[in-house]
Amino acid sequence: MDNSIVISTPPHVKSKRTTRGIMIDVAIALLPCAIAGCVFFGWRALIVILTGVLSCVATEFVYYFIANKGFSNKCRDAKQVCVRWLKQFDFTSVVTGLILALILPSSTKWYMVLIGGIFSIAVVKMFFGGTGKNLVNPAAAGRVFMFLSFSIVTSCAIASQFGPIVDSSVVISGATNLGGLLPSKSDPVSNLALLDLFLGTGVAGCIGETCKLAILVGYIYLAVRKVIKWYQPLLFIAVFGLVAWLMGGFFYDKYTLDINLFLPNILSGGVLFGAVFMFTDYVTSPKGTYGQLVYYVAGAILLAVLRYLTKIEVASFVILLMNLFVPLIDKYVIGRPFGYKKVKKQKEDK
Repeated sequence: MDNSIVISTPPHVKSKRTTRGIMIDVAIALLPCAIAGCVFFGWRALIVILTGVLSCVATEFVYYFIANKGFSNKCRDAKQVCVRWLKQFDFTSVVTGLILALILPSSTKWYMVLIGGIFSIAVVKMFFGGTGKNLVNPAAAGRVFMFLSFSIVTSCAIASQFGPIVDSSVVISGATNLGGLLPSKSDPVSNLALLDLFLGTGVAGCIGETCKLAILVGYIYLAVRKVIKWYQPLLFIAVFGLVAWLMGGFFYDKYTLDINLFLPNILSGGVLFGAVFMFTDYVTSPKGTYGQLVYYVAGAILLAVLRYLTKIEVASFVILLMNLFVPLIDKYVIGRPFGYKKVKKQKEDK
C-alpha cells in the first residue's frame, strides 16, 4: 500500500464554475455602466472603453506569445502558441480593461489609455505570474499610474448629453475634485440634487462611476449570480457613509451632524463603483470571512478619512493600499478551519 503524501496547490474544492465563467459574469455586470457612460459622455467614452479593452487584451497576448517562445525558430510554432493562448484565455484582461476605462474621464486621450492598459497587464499582472498571482488590483494600479503620469486624468467632463433633472445650484461629483460636493465653512450644507447624483444627469465624473443606477444593476446581477457576497459592498458603503457623515460635522463652527450629508457622500465619486467591482476582487482581497470584514471596514474608514483631508477622490489609492495589507490580514485574522467542530466539554462526575 502506497502511503506517500500527495501535495497540491489550492483550491482543493472542485466546482463547475470557472475563472472564465466568473469573468464573463463580471463583464456582463459592467455593461450597464459602459452603456450609461457612452450615453452620457458620447463617442469619446466609447473610444476610451474600446482602447482600454483592446490594449489590455493585446498586451496579455503579446506577453504570452513572447514568454512561450512564439518568435523562436522563425515563428515556426506561432500558430500553436496562438491556439494555446485562445484555450487559456479567461477574460480577465477584458475585465481589467473595462474597469480601467470606466474609472477614467471621457476626456482621457487614447494613447494615455493605451499606456495605462499596458502597465496594468504587463507590469502589475503578468510580471507577477499572470491570473491569480498579482499583488494588487491591476485596474486600480493602472489608474494611479495614469494619475501620476498625466494631468488630464484629473479633470472630468460633465455628462453633457443630459442636463440636471432637479434644479440645483451645484451639481458636481468629479472623480478628483470634490470641492463642490463636500461641505465647507462657507457652505456647510451642500445643495446637491440626490436624484441627479443617482442617475448621473448633469454630473461631472468618470465614465462608469457617474450613473449609480447602472452600478446598482451590475451589483444585483453579481449578487444573484453569486459572484460576490451581497453584504460585502453594503458593509463597505454603510461604514464609509457613517464615517464620512461623522467627519462632515467638523466643518461647522460648532460640531454638528447633518443627516443631509449622508447620501451625497455615498453617491459621489467612485465609492459605489469601487465597492462593487474593485474591492470585491477575489485575488487581492482576504480569503477568510473575518479577514474580509476587517478589509472592508478598514478600507471604508481609510477612504472616508482621506477624502475628508484631501477633498479629492482617492478610491484607487485606498484600494492599492489595502491590497498591500491583505497578506497581513490573512496571517493574523484567522478564521475557523474548514470542517472544524467545537468539542463539547463533558461534565465531570461528582
